[in-house]
Amino acid sequence: MVGYHGGASAAAAALAPWQQAVPGLLGLLDSAQSSAQAVTAQAVGSTVPGPLQGINFGFGNIGSLNLGSGNTGDTNVGSGNIGNTNLGGGNIGSFNLGSGNQGDINLGIGNVGNLNLGSGNFGSQNLGSGNIGSTNVGSGNIGSTNVGSGNIGDTNFGNGNNGNFNFGSGNTGSNNIGFGNTGSGNFGFGNTGNNNIGIGLTGDGQIGIGGLNSGSGNIGFGNSGTGNVGLFNSGTGNVGFGNSGTANTGFGNAGNVNTGFWNGGSTNTGLANAGAGNTGFFDAGNYNFGSLNAGNINSSFGNSGDGNSGFLNAGDVNSGVGNAGDVNTGLGNSGNINTGGFNPGTLNTGFFSAMTQAGPNSGFFNAGTGNSGFGHNDPAGSGNSGIQNSGFGNSGYVNTSTTSMFGGNSGVLNTGYGNSGFYNAAVNNTGIFVTGVMSSGFFNFGTGNSGLLVSGNGLSGFFKNLFG
Repeated sequence: MVGYHGGASAAAAALAPWQQAVPGLLGLLDSAQSSAQAVTAQAVGSTVPGPLQGINFGFGNIGSLNLGSGNTGDTNVGSGNIGNTNLGGGNIGSFNLGSGNQGDINLGIGNVGNLNLGSGNFGSQNLGSGNIGSTNVGSGNIGSTNVGSGNIGDTNFGNGNNGNFNFGSGNTGSNNIGFGNTGSGNFGFGNTGNNNIGIGLTGDGQIGIGGLNSGSGNIGFGNSGTGNVGLFNSGTGNVGFGNSGTANTGFGNAGNVNTGFWNGGSTNTGLANAGAGNTGFFDAGNYNFGSLNAGNINSSFGNSGDGNSGFLNAGDVNSGVGNAGDVNTGLGNSGNINTGGFNPGTLNTGFFSAMTQAGPNSGFFNAGTGNSGFGHNDPAGSGNSGIQNSGFGNSGYVNTSTTSMFGGNSGVLNTGYGNSGFYNAAVNNTGIFVTGVMSSGFFNFGTGNSGLLVSGNGLSGFFKNLFG
C-alpha cells in the first residue's frame, strides 16, 4: 500500500503543470458562462419583431424563427441550442457555426470560449484544437500566443517547449533558439545552461561543441536531459524526440508520462491534448475517452460539457447527441432530465415538449430521483442518464459510481468515479480495460500510466512490466 500511495503522489506531481495553469484560466470559463447567461437573458427578451414572435419551422422551440427543434432562443438553424443564431446543434451561446460549443462565434465543435477556429479548445481566438489558453496557432498548447503544438508557456514558435519565447522544439527554459536545450538564451542543440552557442555544452556563456549530448545517461543526439533515448529531449526518461517533459514516449510532449505527441498535458494516450489523462486527441479537458472535448470525463467527441456519453453536448451528464441541457437521454434537448428529443422543457418523456413535468424521473423503469433514460434501479441514485446506471452522475450504459462527491462515470460498464471509456475501474481512468488511478490507454494497470499493456506507476509506452 505504501508503494501504491507513493505512486499516486507521483502521478499527482506529474499533473502539476496543468494544475498550475488552471487558476489563470478560470476567468475564461467565467467569461463563457457569463456569455451563456447573457444569451439566456436575450432569449427571454427577444428582439424578433412582434408579428413574427412564436413562429418556428420545427417543434418544441422556446423562441422564434428557429429552423429546427428543441431550441431555447431565436433564429437558430439546428436543434437543442440555448442561444441565438447558431448554425448547428447543442450550443450554449450565439453565432456559432458548429455544435456543442459554450461561447460565441466559434467555427468548430466542443469549444469553451469565443472566436475559436477549431475544436475542443478551452479559451478564445485559437486557430487549432485542444488548447488551454488563447490566440494559439496550433494544438495541444497550455498557454497563449504559441505558434506550434504541445507547448507549456507563451509565445513559443515550435513544438513541445516548456517555457516562453522559444524558437525551436523540445526546450526547457525560455528565449532559446534551437532544439533540446535546458536553460535560457541558448543558441544551438542539447545545451545545459544559459546563453550558450553550440552543441552539447554544459555551463553558461560557452561557445563550441561539447559532445553529442549534455546531461547524463542519454542515448542519441542533442539531448540535455537525463536518461533519454532519442533526439533533442530536454526532459528526463523520454523515448523519442523533442520532449521537454518526463517519461514520455513519442515526440513534442511538454507534459509528463504521455504516449503520443504534442501533448501539453500529462498522462495522455494520443496527440495534441492540453488536458490530463485523456485517451484520444485534441482534448483540452481532462479524463476524456474521445476527441475534441473541452469538457471533462466524456466518452466520445466534441463535448464542451462534462460527464457525457455521446457527442456534441454542451450540457452535462447527457447520453446522446447535441444536448445543451443536463442529464438528458436523447438528442437535441435544451432542457434538463428529458428522455427523448428536442425538449426545451424538463422531465419530459417524449419529444418536442416545453413543459415541466412532475417527475421525479423521466423515462421508463427508473428508481431514484433526477434520472433520465431506462432501467436505473438504484433507489438512492440520482443525476444519471442512459441505461441501467447505478449511483450518482453517470451517463452511458451500466456504470456504477461509488460516491456523490466526485461525480460519476461516462461510457460503458465502468466502476468507480471519474472514469470514461469501456470497462474501467477505480478513479479517473480513460480508455479500455484500465484499472488504477489517473491512467489512460488500453489494458493498463497502476497509477499515472499511459499507453498499451502497461503495469506499474508513472510509465508510458507499450508492453511494460507484463511478466514481473
